[in-house]
Amino acid sequence: MAPRGGLLMVAASSGAVPVAGTRERATGKGWRAARHSWRQHWELYLLMLVPLAWFVIFKYVPMSNAVLAFKDYHVLEGVWGSPWVGLKHFQAFIDNPVALTLVKNTFFLSGYVLLASFPIPIILALALNEVRQGIFRKSVQMVTYAPYFISTVVVVSMTILVLSPQLGFVSDALGVIGVPMPDLLGRAEYFRHIYVWSDVWQTAGYSAVIYLAALAGIDPGLYEAARVDGASRLQRIRHVDIPSIMPTAVIILILGVGNVMAIGFEKAFLLQNPLNLGTSEIIATYVYKVGLLNANFSMATAVGLFNSVVNLVLLLLVNVVAKRVTGNGLW
Repeated sequence: MAPRGGLLMVAASSGAVPVAGTRERATGKGWRAARHSWRQHWELYLLMLVPLAWFVIFKYVPMSNAVLAFKDYHVLEGVWGSPWVGLKHFQAFIDNPVALTLVKNTFFLSGYVLLASFPIPIILALALNEVRQGIFRKSVQMVTYAPYFISTVVVVSMTILVLSPQLGFVSDALGVIGVPMPDLLGRAEYFRHIYVWSDVWQTAGYSAVIYLAALAGIDPGLYEAARVDGASRLQRIRHVDIPSIMPTAVIILILGVGNVMAIGFEKAFLLQNPLNLGTSEIIATYVYKVGLLNANFSMATAVGLFNSVVNLVLLLLVNVVAKRVTGNGLW
């Protein structure tokens, strides 16, 4: 058997590339680069350990408990000791008469939130970007940004007080002109509007900050060139501002569609009452009632896993479409 060095010499003389030797050199070069990077930036790597540990402990490790969706969970036997039942809980959810209503309510509410909350921050950011009065601009930013830091419970309490047929100032205002106040909170057809527009009020200013940051990074030379060409303010917004923030908007849209079935539980549950269950009962509130109130953890896990799979499929589809249409995507 020829020695290793002889093989490499023969391969070199014949013009062939020694695959094993190339891989070893590439691996050694990679390790040297990693060691050099560690010596140069070891403080940053240590700083990353805490968030990485948080993700591993609280995000990835709990994923293993998703096996509950395929088991009949018993507290005494534990997660891994409980018997396997396959797709029993998924089939039970699909056969449930309320399943279609839950999916429809969740999809419609999430889609409504996305359609309303996606363009409004962009419009707000474009308008603020055109304001040259510093005090007015900062005041508007503060007024629109502050609601984001209000607790969801407080927002819902404010909403109930404002729209109450007996105590709300909307009722008082309508009473002045002789118009009777409808029970907005007790009618199913109004639930989605109340949920969505209270959410827009709470999050629009915060979401606009992302677009303001993207607008701040636009090359001033583009504005100067547009002015030289005689472009009006609206034309500069159309041909300079909007194309410049489009990559950011596409990424946010993809992430929003990826969470279209993961609508927040807190506000829907707090605004929910027996009179509006027809539209307010969504997958998140159903999982809470089945899993925690009825202690059917396996069924709740199956429904939650179904919801997550739908979100993942939507995220992949929208990313592919956005990549083909605009050339921008998450990956």
